[in-house]
Amino acid sequence: MQKSLSPRAPRVLGIAIPSPLRRLFDYRPAGTPPSCGWVPGLRVRVSFGRRQLVGVIVECRDHSELEFSRLKPIDACLDSAPLPEDWLWLCRFTARYYQHALGDTLSHAMPVLLRQGRPFEARTRERWHATDTCSEDSPGKLARAPRQAALLEMLQQHPRGLTSQAILAQSFTREQLRALEAKGLVQCREETLTQAVTTEGKGLLASPSLTLNAEQSAVLAALHEGLDQFHPSLLQGVTGSGKTEVYLQLIEAVVGRGRQALVLVPEIGLTPQTLGRFVQRFRVPVVALHSGLTDHERLDAWQAASSGRASIIIGTRSAIFTPLASPGVIIIDEEHDSSFKQQDGLRYHARDLAVMRARHHQIPVVLGSATPSLESLLHAQRGNYRHLHMRQRATRHPPARLELTDIKARVRRGGLVPPVIDTIGATLKAGHQVLVFINRRGFAPTLACHNCGWMAECDHCDARMTLHRHPPILACHHCDRRRPLPDACPDCGSGDLRPLGSGTERSEETLGELFPDIPVYRIDRDSTRAKDAMDRILGEIRKGEPALLVGTQMLAKGHHLPHVTLVVVVNADSGLYASDFRALEHSAQLLEQVAGRAGRAAHPGRVLVQTMHPDDPNLRLLAERGYDALARTLLEERRVAALPPWRYMALLRLESPNESQLSAVANQAGTAMRGFLQHSKREVDCLGPVPAPMERRQNRYHLQLMLTAEKRSLLHEASAWWVAWLENSAEARRVRWSLDIDPQTLS
Repeated sequence: MQKSLSPRAPRVLGIAIPSPLRRLFDYRPAGTPPSCGWVPGLRVRVSFGRRQLVGVIVECRDHSELEFSRLKPIDACLDSAPLPEDWLWLCRFTARYYQHALGDTLSHAMPVLLRQGRPFEARTRERWHATDTCSEDSPGKLARAPRQAALLEMLQQHPRGLTSQAILAQSFTREQLRALEAKGLVQCREETLTQAVTTEGKGLLASPSLTLNAEQSAVLAALHEGLDQFHPSLLQGVTGSGKTEVYLQLIEAVVGRGRQALVLVPEIGLTPQTLGRFVQRFRVPVVALHSGLTDHERLDAWQAASSGRASIIIGTRSAIFTPLASPGVIIIDEEHDSSFKQQDGLRYHARDLAVMRARHHQIPVVLGSATPSLESLLHAQRGNYRHLHMRQRATRHPPARLELTDIKARVRRGGLVPPVIDTIGATLKAGHQVLVFINRRGFAPTLACHNCGWMAECDHCDARMTLHRHPPILACHHCDRRRPLPDACPDCGSGDLRPLGSGTERSEETLGELFPDIPVYRIDRDSTRAKDAMDRILGEIRKGEPALLVGTQMLAKGHHLPHVTLVVVVNADSGLYASDFRALEHSAQLLEQVAGRAGRAAHPGRVLVQTMHPDDPNLRLLAERGYDALARTLLEERRVAALPPWRYMALLRLESPNESQLSAVANQAGTAMRGFLQHSKREVDCLGPVPAPMERRQNRYHLQLMLTAEKRSLLHEASAWWVAWLENSAEARRVRWSLDIDPQTLS
């Protein structure tokens, strides 16, 4: 009988190194191979120049372009088993689609501790239990050891046991625990920090599901039809229509079949709220993944999801890279939100990766929003996505419509005109809460001289500095430069310096003066920097007492504020006439989202929108007919203008402190690309170079070039050629550049 031959060990390992270089680096295997052999997905430590780095094996082969004798051996293999295969597939797809270095993509997609070479294993803790042989006369035997007797009594009162940390916090010692263990009275069991939970005999749910209305039931039934196949669904439901309850009951069906659910939310501020609701509903482990976790907490959650112990994973955009042992469904809440797009480094879009990941696993993906992106609406229009609607709120009140308030030639206090102030007063007198939305933090947009017109501008950016009162400084929100308030105008010497415009701090101060007996809660990035600050403020708000809420878009997204019956938008004009072609879409989505905070419970809501342009046709269309009507108009305008989502786009951004050098490189890049397109006869348009909307930022100049094409494949061919040209150009190495596939902003 012929013996089977074991596969021959590879002579060369193609390793992805965390660097901007878009290539693999060849090394020789060294040391004892892991039990799984040399396979893709293993982390290794290698010498790279003068540094030691952690890389990932991507290829195992017998040949290299370099002579075998010139290849360095790896220093160490860090894993006994490869990182999950589905994670490696997703990273390779991401690097290829977004024209990014694979090594940098892999590094971005794994927790910090794995990048540093820590073991990929779950942390454990000790849990102590009283033993079954512990008799009633045990305390008598411990008469000479009263602290041991007290410790035993405490453990007997906790059938599920207590962790070492909890026991030591009660002033007991490890010596007392070991003494009881030696007498056979207690035992210690090690458990992972995220334990798998068995639901046999208990049921999956910790609290019962809510009763669905007719629309929710129809949507849930449609989603149940495709649980075993790739089925993208766009769930468009007005704010307060109960989308989260549909998600919960869909996840109940998925987890009940032994599968996992991945839920992405746009903001870290929404994660604790969503996590709490899921923990209350299910008995299975639910973990969160977001930037607010410690490195150890993030690795614990990642490992729990990868091993299958965690059945539900909730996170922000980076959680799309979480490996899953048994994926069952992916849900993207507020799918339109621009927070799902990473704006620097690896410029990926978590929503688009979620769709591709669901296709790879052949599982359903649900994109939920009250104001879907135009990309998703076009997919639904073409039949690529199933379009599900929920047009009614779970309460009996219809969604509040926008009421436009003309503020031209009117005196304003803290940005508010008298009729709006009167309405705020009447709402508070009725015992309700008011949300004042102003999408600008700080006291005022800038400081100006009333004598000569000087304005406080940033020395490093083409932007004005924002005036803050607490502490009193001028701050640039683009480069974070700060400087003290001037005593006099630097141009004319006048001391008549006045704040121009309104920010959240100024509105907070004005409302406090107007309504001194009503608490004012300001919610922006400045007021919520401290840990748990957001939760504390929301806790006060949910008590239901009359209150004024002053907030930026942090407060506009996803929060359930049942006692708010009036929403005031201080200035709706900032997004109407911006240079970015997506500005009106994003502005309309934000207005609809903030309007959705009003009237979500027992009382109907109102939304007052202050504007200098109440006759603007797009704003009136949004106010009178809603987001759907405006979205149809914008889609047609984009089609005529040959803009996304009808065409695909890539944006090349270049920056340098040397303006002339930057201009020369940008012109060379444009000329080279047009030559390539003409020679290859590819139907791709190249536009630019042109200055970025903010040409100078952080003392660096910024230029842009744009590619557009009707076919995604043609855009990627041209983009890949451009990347290769830039990497091989000596002149391009003197500037900083990045290529953004499917950019969500031109800034």
